[in-house]
Amino acid sequence: MHRAIATYRLLTGVPPEDADIATDSNFDRHVLASILAVASMDGGPLPEKAGLSGHELAALLERYFPSVGVKLVERLLSVECDENDEIAMVRDLLLKQRSTEGHIGRWLAAMIARRAIEPDHLWEGLGLRNRAELSRLLSRHFAPLAARNINNMRWKRFFYRTLCEDEGLVMCTTPVCTQCNDFSLCFGEESGESRLAERRRDFLSQAARPVVRGDWPI
Repeated sequence: MHRAIATYRLLTGVPPEDADIATDSNFDRHVLASILAVASMDGGPLPEKAGLSGHELAALLERYFPSVGVKLVERLLSVECDENDEIAMVRDLLLKQRSTEGHIGRWLAAMIARRAIEPDHLWEGLGLRNRAELSRLLSRHFAPLAARNINNMRWKRFFYRTLCEDEGLVMCTTPVCTQCNDFSLCFGEESGESRLAERRRDFLSQAARPVVRGDWPI
């Protein structure tokens, strides 16, 4: 039940609510830790749930969370990550719209695409604290794509609509969104308690146990 909080603390040294995201570098670490933490809640190999191969996740950990340890990284190397066509389409959409250099944009594109198939709002599926953090993430690393969402459509819906439009397909039957009966599905409120905050409540209600590297769901 408290695996996600334990994972986040193992990576960053603090609970999610205490994350300092004032600088871009700190924000990036918070985002990556949040995705790995929420992915650890879902069961199964962590690389698959996070959308990365074992090699990619090992490289990410070495770059952003070197304190995790060499033995854990070595255990990741043999894990492969399968993806379906839907994940690949969203990942490729994001990759074409990258606005930062280095590996992080490529890793985030894969991670966002994988977490987008989860049933929650996308910010919840990524383990973020609110939708504003997701908007900041996309504006920072995928700025051309984020700038196209001028009407503040829900991000997951926006991705799929963009994919359809880029292929010359029509996703909606109504000419304007205000005439659509499903308006609230695309533009409705996305507030609420994050999945990690919910798990923290459960965590605090139980006796804490030591966090060990063997707890990682690899």
